[in-house]
Amino acid sequence: MPLPQIATPTYELVLPSTKKKINYRPFLVKEEKLLVLALESEDTKQITNAIKSVIKGCVLTKGIKVEKLPTFDIEYLFLNIRGKSVGEEVEVNVIAPDDETTSIPVKILIDQIEITESEEHTNKIKVDDDLMMEMKYPSLDQFISNNFDFKGDTNVEKSFELVGSCIDKIYNEEEVWSTADFTKKEVNDFLEQMNSQQFKEIEKFFETMPKLSHSIEVTNPKTKVKSTVVLEGLSSFFA
Repeated sequence: MPLPQIATPTYELVLPSTKKKINYRPFLVKEEKLLVLALESEDTKQITNAIKSVIKGCVLTKGIKVEKLPTFDIEYLFLNIRGKSVGEEVEVNVIAPDDETTSIPVKILIDQIEITESEEHTNKIKVDDDLMMEMKYPSLDQFISNNFDFKGDTNVEKSFELVGSCIDKIYNEEEVWSTADFTKKEVNDFLEQMNSQQFKEIEKFFETMPKLSHSIEVTNPKTKVKSTVVLEGLSSFFA
């Protein structure tokens, strides 16, 4: 007689980008092992593959293409899968803002962590009086690179790579240029023609992009000073 099968519970959440309900399950022991080994390896490619594999395996709703989900959907989804898998609470260490050295352990309930959206956010950027750009959200691969990058690339290199990968198209009243038809170097050459103010408009797209966020009150045990700390992005809550 074979061993009995263990029933896996299923849960429902609403994707922040589309407000569509999807069903998911917790990750299994074999998937948790895969994640831990990947994180311990500090290999970005291995971590990417592990997170892809886990999310794909845990999303039960058909027709959901994980690679095409916006970054903030991935963050929200992964955090909730983790919550149902290893506990509804995450413990993180935050640095006290008053002395910038004291580490304070804090417990946060996962259902209190929300996606925040800025009213200023738009994916259409005016380059000059003639040209416009339409942006797209970072891919899953780019998201992993930003949250768990061990390569040590400079901020300038990472910034250019991120911006280039997120330009969907450039257009004016007469013509549309899809970046999919051009090489990475050609897109980078286009970006390098910009002045600082034009590039800041692109950076604003990323700064105002929806993201995981949670504010907490902490008290420095050494100085007794109370402060508010804002945690943003999956890596802030990943333990």
